[in-house]
Order: sequence, then C-alpha cells, then structure tokens
Amino acid sequence: MELDFKEIITVAMVLFAVIDVVGTVPVIVDLRAKHGHIESEKASLVAGFIMIVFLFIGEELLNVIGIDVNSFAVAGSFVLFFLALEMILGIRIYRDEEASSASIVPIAFPLIAGAGTMTTLLSLRSQFHSVNIVIAIVLNIIIVYIVLKSSSKIEKMLGKNGLGVIRKAFGVVLLAIAVKLFAANVKGLFV
Repeated sequence: MELDFKEIITVAMVLFAVIDVVGTVPVIVDLRAKHGHIESEKASLVAGFIMIVFLFIGEELLNVIGIDVNSFAVAGSFVLFFLALEMILGIRIYRDEEASSASIVPIAFPLIAGAGTMTTLLSLRSQFHSVNIVIAIVLNIIIVYIVLKSSSKIEKMLGKNGLGVIRKAFGVVLLAIAVKLFAANVKGLFV
C-alpha cells in the first residue's frame, strides 16, 4: 500500500477533467428542468461504485477478451484526446441518445462514469497505485455530489461564459494527459 499525496492530487485532477462535472452543469440543469428532481446522492454513489468496481475488475475483464492494459491505455489516450478536442473546440464528436428520465442512467452512467472515465481508470492503474486512485475517486464523487446538489446556483454564479472558460481550460489539461498516456504506453505494444 503506497499512499502518496502527490499521486492522489494528480489522479484526482485527471478524473476531475475527464468527468467534467462542471462542464456538464448545463446538461444537469436541462435534465432537472425536463424531469424534475435529480437524486444527487443516488447518482453520486452509483457512479462511485461503478468506477471502483471497474478499477479492480476492468483488467481481468480485458484479459478475458484478450486485450492487455497497454493496448487499452493507448486506446484510452485516443478517447481522452477526442474528449479534450470536444471541450477545447466546443464541438460534439460523440452523441448520446436523448435521456428519457433524470434517473441514475443518464447521470451516474454515462454522464459521470462513462466510457472516458472507465478508460482513464484503467490507464491510470497502469501508472499509479490503486489506493491513491480509490481516494481520488472518492474525492471526485464528493465534488460530483456537491455540483449536482448546487448545479443551478453554479450556473447562475459562473454564467455561460464562465462555464465555457472552465471547460476549455480542463480540455487543455486533458489533451496533455492524453499525449502523456499515449507516450507512456505505446512502447509496451511493441515489446
């Protein structure tokens, strides 16, 4: 067990950028307007549970289908790269179906614990200790819960331009992380 404060902060920042809960405030506000109350506690707990379970059994799941962690990490770097491009350029590369209700399904999965988050978790697992990743997940779930609870206040406080600036800044961070993940894992494909 290697508890490392620097690793926790690094992983927490990566997950914060990938989850992009502040950037999804407009989506959350829209879901709340369409469907009424959002169960913030339930959505946060389910998202955290999905992430922690995938962190520990994701690699075994990949082994069953014959994919190594380096290949998954390189593929994940491409997913993160395109997510970052979406955030920076304000374009939509991936489109989800319209949510029919504001239950756990659109918020906990795939909004919070989506494909980008899952890919990132396995990629991070190849570079950081699991205990630090779990702590970073818990920290992010606390942030997710706070943002879900106060999404309308945050939207009013930051305004459309403020949300846009935050989204673009985290997009640049995510782009750098994608490049680093690619560089760190691509060598393992040719060994």
